[in-house]
Amino acid sequence: MKYLKQIFRISLRPALLVLIIILTSHLLIKEASKGRTYDSVNDIPKHKVGLVLGTIKTLSNGSINLYYKYRVDATVALFKANKIEFILVSGDNGNTLYDEPSTFKEDLIKKGIPENKIFLDYAGFRTLDSIVRAKEIFGLTHLIIISQKFHNERAIYLARQHSIEAIGFNAKELRGRYSLKTNLREQLAKTKAVFDVYFNIKPKFLGEKIKIE
Repeated sequence: MKYLKQIFRISLRPALLVLIIILTSHLLIKEASKGRTYDSVNDIPKHKVGLVLGTIKTLSNGSINLYYKYRVDATVALFKANKIEFILVSGDNGNTLYDEPSTFKEDLIKKGIPENKIFLDYAGFRTLDSIVRAKEIFGLTHLIIISQKFHNERAIYLARQHSIEAIGFNAKELRGRYSLKTNLREQLAKTKAVFDVYFNIKPKFLGEKIKIE
């Protein structure tokens, strides 16, 4: 019994350290994004560009990914309320068979967004890449980020750490079992975001500059 207690104490220390790191990361991101996300189209200030953070459209079971659907809906709502002039869709286009930005563009056009108002970033492999490339490639220092609130908070934290004045427009959230896995993964993503800033991690690709106009 004595040895079991010693083993428990030893194993508990790294577990507590991990928990402290996760909680600290969560608090840092919450503080950085406090008062910077909006749920109402009427309340959010107008900006030139809205940055939509990509995600997959169709799940493995063939059903629509509601995170995707609600981000499209939120983007359309902002544009039609004249809160943004242009849309930058940033997502993963890692191979010819997977193209998040083009898929978003197709659905935005179907909902009445003019094609010449949509710009695509094909190298938004992670939120960090999307944020840094918005500044380094597309020249944006002020923007509205469009995603679910938990994602917007993390993106705003990254944006502020890279001298970008960003606010977030919150797409509709999901509740219950549908969101459980995503919410658990988000806690680790927040921790990784803080580590990325601390270690000055760079995007996978940069490239030639593109002017949005």
